[in-house]
Amino acid sequence: MAGQNPDFIPPARPIIGEAEIEAAVRVLRSGKVVQGPEVAAFEEEFGELVDGRHCVAVNSGTSALQLTLMALGFGPGDEVIVPSFSFAASGNAVRLVGAEPVFVDIEAGSFCLDPEAVAAAITPRTVAIMPVHLYGHPAAMDRIMAIAEQHGLAVVEDAAQAHGASLHGTPVGAFGTAGCFSFYPTKNMHSLEGGMISTGDAGLARTLRLLRNQGMEQRYANEIVGANMRMTDVAAAIGRVQLTQLGEWTEQRRANAKFLDSTITGLVTPPVADGARHVYHQYTVRARGDRDATQQRLTELGIGNAVYYPTPIHRLKPYLNEDGKPGPWELPETERAAAEVISLPVHPSLTQVELDRIAEGANLAGGAR
Repeated sequence: MAGQNPDFIPPARPIIGEAEIEAAVRVLRSGKVVQGPEVAAFEEEFGELVDGRHCVAVNSGTSALQLTLMALGFGPGDEVIVPSFSFAASGNAVRLVGAEPVFVDIEAGSFCLDPEAVAAAITPRTVAIMPVHLYGHPAAMDRIMAIAEQHGLAVVEDAAQAHGASLHGTPVGAFGTAGCFSFYPTKNMHSLEGGMISTGDAGLARTLRLLRNQGMEQRYANEIVGANMRMTDVAAAIGRVQLTQLGEWTEQRRANAKFLDSTITGLVTPPVADGARHVYHQYTVRARGDRDATQQRLTELGIGNAVYYPTPIHRLKPYLNEDGKPGPWELPETERAAAEVISLPVHPSLTQVELDRIAEGANLAGGAR
């Protein structure tokens, strides 16, 4: 079993160093642990990653998506276009505000929303497009933004996996109406748990700040109905430390991916679109044959691996029709990806010996060509 193999290479290896521990202890000793100076500093510093946009820290990436849709006033009767090939939070956030997700297909190369499918799915009820920068590869934002502008739609970027990714020089989170990031422990940077919303709209940023804090800016002076989705100062302090290392870690991920690209021939390596800066939250390949057998062989060889995501959102129980069947979605690339993808380790703490083993294992498991 993988857990019994001391040489097993895990698919992810969250980093928590002494600097993160010291930052957390410093905040705990200060007594200012919620909505204090660390949160404000983290928001300002993260803004540099998204072309100086306003940033609002919250308690999770899912909260970031939900609060953004709430702040934009979306609800029952509205439709939001989303990919089905994503983590369930992409669809859940839409449902949580009472709106309806409209699932569309992905591009085969990027695993991100297909702009042509987006255009075909727009109806009079459509209010927004939610592209997901899956695995760290930016969606085709130039084409998606053009479609949104033509139809007067909001664009909410799900950038949970794409800190520092960009397209033609513009960072993700700086294209749309808002961008939503996650700081879960396995992300490219983390705050143990947390999220961030970026927006160029100062009014929207203020509404988001109200919504995360019970609808109030001043204590007991509630202006709107809000929630409690605040980030703690402990989380923010950890996030600030991680942010200073994100650039170095990203370059290491990209270097690891480049090495795997050049040495893996037994599996289909991930392509990168022209002008895209992929930050490799996941290094996701496609199996050439039996995926289950490929995964089993990888595990036997001590190579951690996982499938993100084996079941598209439209096939999950909460999204099935009353008869227990999926809706009338035609998503061939989504179905193919869900049946073929395998994510291999690419995290920045990999050694060259481990990278060699991953490449060798991938070729053995997939049948080198």
